[in-house]
Amino acid sequence: MKKNALYYAGLAAFIILSGCDNQNQSSADPGLVLEGRTMGTFWRVSLAGVSPARKNALQKAVQQQLDEDDRELSTWKPDSVLSRFNQYRGSDPQPVSDNMADIVTLALRIGKKTGGAMDITVGPLVNLWGFGPDKQPVKTPSQAQIDAARALTGLQHLQVIQKAGGAWLQKDLPGLYVDLSTVGEGFATDHLARLMEKEGINSYLVSVGGAVLTRGMNAQGRPWKVAIQKPTDKENAVQAVVDLQGHGISTSGSYLNYYELDGKRISHVIDPVSGRPIQHKLVSATVIATTALEADGWDTGLMVLGEEKAKALALREKLAVCLIVKQGDGFVTWMSPQFKAFIRQ
Repeated sequence: MKKNALYYAGLAAFIILSGCDNQNQSSADPGLVLEGRTMGTFWRVSLAGVSPARKNALQKAVQQQLDEDDRELSTWKPDSVLSRFNQYRGSDPQPVSDNMADIVTLALRIGKKTGGAMDITVGPLVNLWGFGPDKQPVKTPSQAQIDAARALTGLQHLQVIQKAGGAWLQKDLPGLYVDLSTVGEGFATDHLARLMEKEGINSYLVSVGGAVLTRGMNAQGRPWKVAIQKPTDKENAVQAVVDLQGHGISTSGSYLNYYELDGKRISHVIDPVSGRPIQHKLVSATVIATTALEADGWDTGLMVLGEEKAKALALREKLAVCLIVKQGDGFVTWMSPQFKAFIRQ
């Protein structure tokens, strides 16, 4: 499967329900809807109570904001802030924005709580398996290649320095390569929410790829509803419907981004310990959190951990989590008590 065929999958993790129920969604007024592309995926902004006359200006503002985020976080653009840090081979602290410092700080915190399962330094392995700027491999990487890439990873080699005068990133491993794609969509979604607030808009649903955040009510004066897609190729196969109640949601799934190699399905979710794509039966992890960034950080770590460890972590940290596990020809769903509080019929 070509990579450009994968981009739509992140957004397909959720179905936006504009109306009050599934039956009425086709006839319901969606309000003002803006759409575009960023970070190799799609973004969408749904607004209530906003004049159509503002559409062009808001479309431009949103795209400009996301383009700026991409220039900062992209590993595909060699001149982005993150790419320049990855290219640097010294150990002196490198200046970054407060935004990037905050993203890395949160990622390091979640990485520690997941025992390293969520690792933003896994970039060399991501690239080795063909999910970064490098080309898709023509054959399965050897153990020697995997070991060499793993030697360039490790959260302990990355440090955030924040002082009154600014923020810096520092690495003590010259070849350390930071990949923020696991949290980039969540960060961008939160950024869009802040932009809407700045524009005086307080009823919106914003999404970038597989991350969504809502505030206020939809165009019908009802809570925004988001349907979680079943891990299947069938369109509009709904697993559950949630009212986010002003929270962010993000899904990581082994079925969302993959290719076939040597007769095997290669998932984009890489286990930092083994250095290989995950092979267990957990196919989807959805997290609801205060921000889309935090939800986006947790979902990847849970996917790497697998079903039992993910359940234990969700209960221990009191996370709102929905796990979907492949069982035979079907799927089994597990929800934490915190997640069940968001479920709507």
